[in-house]
Amino acid sequence: MQIGLPKGEAADADLQRFQAALSKLLGKTDPPAKILLAVSGGPDSLALLILAARTLPGQIEAATVDHRLRPESRAEADYVAAICASLGITHHILTPAQPITGSMQAAARETRYALLTECARQQGCDWIATAHHADDQLETLLMRLARGSGVNGLSGVRARQGMVIRPLLEFTKSELEAICANAEIEPVFDPSNANTDYDRVVIRNWLANGHPLDASRAVRSAAALADAAEALDWMTDQFVRERITVKQSEIEIDLNALPNELKRRLLLRALSMAEPGLTPRGSALDRCLDAIMREDNMMLGNQLISGKDGTCLVRPAPPRKN
Repeated sequence: MQIGLPKGEAADADLQRFQAALSKLLGKTDPPAKILLAVSGGPDSLALLILAARTLPGQIEAATVDHRLRPESRAEADYVAAICASLGITHHILTPAQPITGSMQAAARETRYALLTECARQQGCDWIATAHHADDQLETLLMRLARGSGVNGLSGVRARQGMVIRPLLEFTKSELEAICANAEIEPVFDPSNANTDYDRVVIRNWLANGHPLDASRAVRSAAALADAAEALDWMTDQFVRERITVKQSEIEIDLNALPNELKRRLLLRALSMAEPGLTPRGSALDRCLDAIMREDNMMLGNQLISGKDGTCLVRPAPPRKN
């Protein structure tokens, strides 16, 4: 298989945008960072592969996760492998050790990132790049608005999260499709992208019927909210040191004169300190804060939370009587 790489002024502009996004995400590294590309075979990830092949020679490998959920998934992974071979890029096909069960999208996502992370570790890659784009960001914002998310949720898809980077967030879906067409690569089609059992597909179909929303502006809004969330996290770190006191098995939090969002974040930190993995969100957290302000008691997980004079106390709940 012979693959044509992007050509022409439009392609040059795309490459410059991609390089600028990478520079913003990673800065200048010495030696150059090694990146594992997550490539499913759809237009988004194939565009990521094409752009990276031109701009990061010798710095990239690619991986395709075969979730084994569809009969054709192995053939699609082999197709990506052939494209990578044509471009001279090392490619890995990753498969889960156990069948995926439970909430299919969430379980598949968790499995995918676990496999990619392990592959990156084995291959000595510093980063994992995924192909999330501006339309994904808009869909995510609308989904989270529908769920009543707060600042963190409305930050949407983060450009950098742990070792995962997303350098295509300022590209639209149509631009990525055009990159594949210019390179004369035919993307594969995943039927789950048309399954209206999934909220994202419902939102995508609604957007396809005409709307005044601009995906690029959604990216800017999400980035602004991500900056705000980062600032709130920084403030929370300061207040954890100043306002949380650990006394044996009890944790005391001074919530006096704090805005509600900082109260929420301090309470979340204290709960995770008291019981790792206890991270209530949304209405459960708001009910807890209301109880604290009323100086009532409330249970969350195995913790008893009480409030008095603007101070919150988190301690293990007494054993239940049989």
